[in-house]
Amino acid sequence: MGMARQCLLKAGLAAALLLPAAAFGGVLSESDMQKVETLKPLFANLMIDLSQSARRTDVAAGDINCINSTIQELLQISDELASYEYLIAMDKDISGFGEKNPMRDVVKFAAEKSNAILTSERKRLVQLADQCARSPLGSSKTQQAIQVIDTTTGILTAIRDRL
Repeated sequence: MGMARQCLLKAGLAAALLLPAAAFGGVLSESDMQKVETLKPLFANLMIDLSQSARRTDVAAGDINCINSTIQELLQISDELASYEYLIAMDKDISGFGEKNPMRDVVKFAAEKSNAILTSERKRLVQLADQCARSPLGSSKTQQAIQVIDTTTGILTAIRDRL
């Protein structure tokens, strides 16, 4: 499997599986679910863009190195986030508790831990952006990844705060 396809699958998996499964058990509201659904295309589009940019023949080697490093950071993030997916996925099988649904705490925990991962990894992406300052395209792609991380963190924070 090519690196681009692997990146897209892992990022899509992390974005798609992180929270949507929880909506089936009633822990997340319809509004929360809609916000979460925006993450999947956001990550997918970012990974497609990064992969295509890294394969361009008219891009300087420094830019390609920065883009590939950004892809690797995003893969790291998706690997780390995937470890919390199983906690959230359990929610679809546990329902009927009303307001005292035990999955509320599980989903909240997973959202908190996911945000901690995103915050830590964001710092690494900021460092990478600083290292790539001389590579305009690579730097801008790293900034795009930071924006996706910020958007994801914002959505998870809002959901966690409502639980």
